[in-house]
Order: sequence, then C-alpha cells, then structure tokens
Amino acid sequence: MRKIGLVVLLCLCCTISVVSQDVVVMFDESGYADNSKMDTIVSDTLAALFPSADYVLDTLSHSDEVSSAPVITAHTFYYRSDVRHIRDSLKQAMRMARGTMHKNIRDMRDSVRCDMRERARNYPHQLRIGWGDQMFETLVWYHQPHSTLYPESYIGQYEEDFRYVQHWFAEYQYRVRHWFNVGAMVDYSGVLWDKVRRNGRGEELDRVKDCNFHNIVIMLTTRFTYLHSKYVSLYSGLGAGLNINTGSELDYRDRYTALAPALNITVLGMSVGNERWFGAMEFGGLYSLNNIHEVYMAGSRMFTVSVGCRFR
Repeated sequence: MRKIGLVVLLCLCCTISVVSQDVVVMFDESGYADNSKMDTIVSDTLAALFPSADYVLDTLSHSDEVSSAPVITAHTFYYRSDVRHIRDSLKQAMRMARGTMHKNIRDMRDSVRCDMRERARNYPHQLRIGWGDQMFETLVWYHQPHSTLYPESYIGQYEEDFRYVQHWFAEYQYRVRHWFNVGAMVDYSGVLWDKVRRNGRGEELDRVKDCNFHNIVIMLTTRFTYLHSKYVSLYSGLGAGLNINTGSELDYRDRYTALAPALNITVLGMSVGNERWFGAMEFGGLYSLNNIHEVYMAGSRMFTVSVGCRFR
C-alpha cells in the first residue's frame, strides 16, 4: 500500500495542470463529489504517464481505504463565510429598519402635535353636557322593609320607593395649550322617596311622596391631555368647588340647606371625535363632605358619558 500511495502522489504532482482543467467536473449539481468522474480523471492521467499501470488502477479501485474515504462536498468550503455574510446583512437591515421606524414615529408625533396646536388655536372653546351614575346614593339610600314582629298598636315610619335622578352636568373649558384646559362645571343630582307610616302588621296608614334631597355642585376644573391622535385623546382631570345640599328634610343641625366642599377626580378620560364634535367617557369620582356626620357624596359619579362641541 505504501508503494501504491507513492505512485499516486507522484502522478498527481506531475499532472497538476491536467487535473486542474478537469476538476470542475468532479462535482455534480448537488455539490457532492462524482466518484465516476474522479476515477476517469485519475485513470487518464495514470495511463498517459504509465501505460502499464493498469494494475495500479485495479488496486486503487478495490482498495478499502479509497472506498471508505469521506465524501467531499463543495459547500463545506463556503459555509462559514456565507453564514457571516448573511448575519452581517441581517444586522445592517435591522439597523436600517429601526432607524426608519424611529423616524416615522417622530414624524407622526410631530404631525399630531402640529394638528393639536392648530386645533387649539382654531377651536379653543369647548362645551359639553353629560350623565353620571349615583352609585353612592343607591348604596346608602335604599328601601327599608317593615317588620311584623310588633303588636298591631305599634306605628312605625319607613322610607320606601327611592327614585334616583342620576347626575346631570354641563361643563365649559378653554384650551390654554394643546395639552392643558381650564374651565368650570355645574353638576346636579337628587334622590326622591316616600315616607310611609305603618302599624305593627305592616298595614299602610299614610304616605308622603314629597321627600327629597338635592346636591348642586359648582366647581372649577382642569384637564391634562397626555395622549393625542387625530380622533382619540386620553386625559385626566381635577375639579374643586362647592356643593349645595338642600331638600325637604332637616339635618342633625336642623338645617334644610347646607354647604360643603366638593372634589372631582377624573382618573382616566377618553375623547373620540373630530375637530368640532366629540363624545367622551370618564372614570373617577365626585366627593363632598364636612365630617363623618355630613357626607353628601363619597365616590358618586364614578362613570360618566358626555357629548360636546368645540367652537371659536
């Protein structure tokens, strides 16, 4: 086998120019070595140099070393460089895409700000009317069931058939900046009920239907808009003012009318519309109290909806 190896090495060294012309045919289209073409090249080369070297070819073709040699692939020589090239290309493409995206976001943000500033100059005044819930009132003021455990001679007074007016409000605001508004709001809410006298058996003796109380809130408001788009805005707000509580009932100080500070908090508000007309939804709360004995609202008007317009 050593002799055979020396003979093959000598042949390859002497005929490198001949082999280099035909090496391109050693690989088929799949990139793997074509053994039949390789055998042909080697046979022609050995036959040209050693006409009596047929036994060498026979020995090579039946050699265990040649038949068990690993398959050579053309892709092996270029795999690593291709991977590096693809990786660098992807990095460059990602850098360019990221830069383009950031530029587009900046341009869009600047365009929205210009639109909002233009709207603030053209339509600085805003007026809206809306409705809000009476969650606090419905939890505190509710029907009192009568008892039948008392003797018939017992006469009790009960509050029944509560009617909730809900909150109705109107608000005016002036746009100082495209992100900051100031204004004033008036809110009205009320509750009506019947005062009923019953005996121990629960039989109705008389009914008074004119029982009521009302809350009228007058306050200054501010709004901070922190997200702008052409049709949608998100904001928060704060209001402070005075609540006027009045009605048919005397309080523990024997007053029909009482005054108390009022506070309105808008945790999240959303406005949807164009330059002139819009609708809004808000989540927050309206509070009014003097002390633990004079609590008029505590978390009322938690949810509101309103419609409005902007004008010059």
